[in-house]
Amino acid sequence: MDIKESILNKTLPKHIAIIMDGNGRWAKQKGMIRAFGHENGTKSVRSTVESCAELGIKHLTLYAFSTENWNRPKLEVQTLMKLLVSSLKKEIKTLQDNNIKLAALGNLNSLPKKVYEELNHVIENTKHNKRMTLNLALSYGSREEILNTVKEISIKVKNNIISPENIDESIINEHLYTHNLPDVDLLIRTSGEQRISNFLLWQIAYAELYFTNVLWPDFTKQHLYEAIIEYQKRERRFGKTSEQLS
Repeated sequence: MDIKESILNKTLPKHIAIIMDGNGRWAKQKGMIRAFGHENGTKSVRSTVESCAELGIKHLTLYAFSTENWNRPKLEVQTLMKLLVSSLKKEIKTLQDNNIKLAALGNLNSLPKKVYEELNHVIENTKHNKRMTLNLALSYGSREEILNTVKEISIKVKNNIISPENIDESIINEHLYTHNLPDVDLLIRTSGEQRISNFLLWQIAYAELYFTNVLWPDFTKQHLYEAIIEYQKRERRFGKTSEQLS
């Protein structure tokens, strides 16, 4: 039995989220500018997306650009935005060929007009695809997401649309960017950093966390398999005891 068959014989995560970290360090190690790392990181995105679809993963969320990333040097931000537009144009065929739906979450109105338009073009043209949903977190920050959720619910309470005593987890979920997604089962972060970086704080409440030293441009299908195998070894108790689960 090969590694892929072994993975498929056990419970798969329904929702994988990835913090794609290490592009800049990868480029620096090679004596290149950071943009070179970002460009090469797109190859790992394609490989990971296709591999998840092949395995039957239903939801994959990639942390592509955070609200804090706007504070990076202007030239790097411009390069990232141009790369995003070119990648969307280039990868729409891959998404269609693999029956993958594209979605986005974050403060999308803050994106440059050209990025916003190309993003919506691909989302519209893949909306009927059923095999897997690829979610790009763009101009995304979890604290901002939660803050906006609190504001929206507060306004509805003020206008008697929601009663305070009826506010529960489902009400909060309905007002998050991820309202149509299941909670994250497996969160992967590359590059050796071991922090969450303001990513899906509500949605990873019971996620399994997997950290690897591999820099994102070097992340391959094999590394994805290793993360999933580690996930499958863990006992997910959700607050219960092992005896209760058995």
